[in-house]
Amino acid sequence: MALPKEPRQKMINVMYLVLTALLALNVSSEILNAFRTVNASLANANQIIELKNKGLFTSFEKKVDDPKTAEKAKIWQAKALQAKGLADNLYDYIESLKTEVLVAAGQKGGEHYKEDDLNAPTRIMVEGPKGKELYKKLQDFKAKLLTIDKGIQAKFEKTLPIDLELPKSNNEASKDWEAAYFRMTPAIAAITMLSKFQNDVRNSEAEVVDYCHQQVGAVEIVYDEFQAFAGTNSQYLMPGQELVITSGVGAFSKSARPSITVDGAGVALNAEGVAEYKTTVGGPGSYTKTVNITYVKPDGSKASILKKVDYTVGSPTGASVSADAVKVLYIGLDNPLTITGGSAGAEKTQASIEGGGGSLKALGGGKYVANVSTPGNATINVTVEGKTTPFPFRVKRVPDPVAMIGASAGGRIATNAMKAQQGVRAELKDFVFEGVKYEIVSYVFYATGNGFQEGPGVSQNSGAYFNAESKRFLEKCKPGSTVVIDEVKARGPDGGTRVLPTMAFNLF
Repeated sequence: MALPKEPRQKMINVMYLVLTALLALNVSSEILNAFRTVNASLANANQIIELKNKGLFTSFEKKVDDPKTAEKAKIWQAKALQAKGLADNLYDYIESLKTEVLVAAGQKGGEHYKEDDLNAPTRIMVEGPKGKELYKKLQDFKAKLLTIDKGIQAKFEKTLPIDLELPKSNNEASKDWEAAYFRMTPAIAAITMLSKFQNDVRNSEAEVVDYCHQQVGAVEIVYDEFQAFAGTNSQYLMPGQELVITSGVGAFSKSARPSITVDGAGVALNAEGVAEYKTTVGGPGSYTKTVNITYVKPDGSKASILKKVDYTVGSPTGASVSADAVKVLYIGLDNPLTITGGSAGAEKTQASIEGGGGSLKALGGGKYVANVSTPGNATINVTVEGKTTPFPFRVKRVPDPVAMIGASAGGRIATNAMKAQQGVRAELKDFVFEGVKYEIVSYVFYATGNGFQEGPGVSQNSGAYFNAESKRFLEKCKPGSTVVIDEVKARGPDGGTRVLPTMAFNLF
């Protein structure tokens, strides 16, 4: 319809069009909340990508300082820094567009703004020049990124996570790029879309920086210390018995030239390159010996490691307590113990526990189960024929597990390998108890980058397995996509729920 020239009638007609659009959109609080959630996830994903890039640039610095890789590293570090500079400039520009939209939508001094404001994004991004300007800057960013190096262009020309095609729409008014994304769009949706473009920029930067880093070589892990060891012939002795402490440096080399002291007294090395310290133990109780191991590292510098050697001298009654699994009592677990009274026999042996909110249950045959609830210390008291011997234990929580997908906790992963996964699991690494498991309670699945140009895929999952929506997003993933598993919650053996670190996967 043609608009009349009379200003008042013109305004009435425009208001009618706006109201019609509002009725068509039916912007509910649920929709606004969904955009709010996606925007928060995008911000979190951007932080994760920045941390990854920071790690790569730290590795670049090490390679530049290494004479063996310095020449090549300087060349590719410069190209990576060029990509970073282009990305930083565009990211900051998009951030300024967000500020303009927020202010236009009523934000003052960081206060709340009108999230369902349809006019602010339209006025700034469509009717004003900012939308076309953003399109041109995204176009230039992609072109400049690809021209940094011929290898970068060959690898990322078709997969770089910057897609400037129009989203599918039946609306003829959305045939222009800026109109398709921002015309009559709620302010929170416009902010989310700008965050999505920022995410595309960071993903593109990450892909190029990672490529540059690979041209120098894989990340090198620098081992700057040997594995020193110190152990005893026994952790439980009787008065008058001999204590032997054996200590040294693992994978012994004469060039390491270890120098070892026990409680300040020097100990010579034997023919096998280890030091043996011998002493006769005294009365009952718990004791600690301090072993200091000094050695020469491959670069010629000296290093020193302190090791604590703990041992217990038993009482003449022969009473003893040993943990069948560990020397620690864990909260939420049945901690198995073996308690004996020596020659006195089980009928003359009594045991109790103090501290740690603990309880002790006899199973028969000298077997007990200890349950504790408070971190700190606990003491198992063993009474044999009226004589009581205390045995101290530490009380700890079961450590946090690591969230994993397949065999990976994050990083680069092949697209097909990622699509073959069924869900998220929690794994306790290097924990001495067998059979202790954590159950995944919930997590948020988030996918962006290549394949998600129309917006990120976000799905709330209950339980360990990917739900149908997450599987659908996973099938859309391509090389250049980023998958983030956020807000991972797992339930442990003590019944408590723990929040595990975020995982981020870059697909190739």
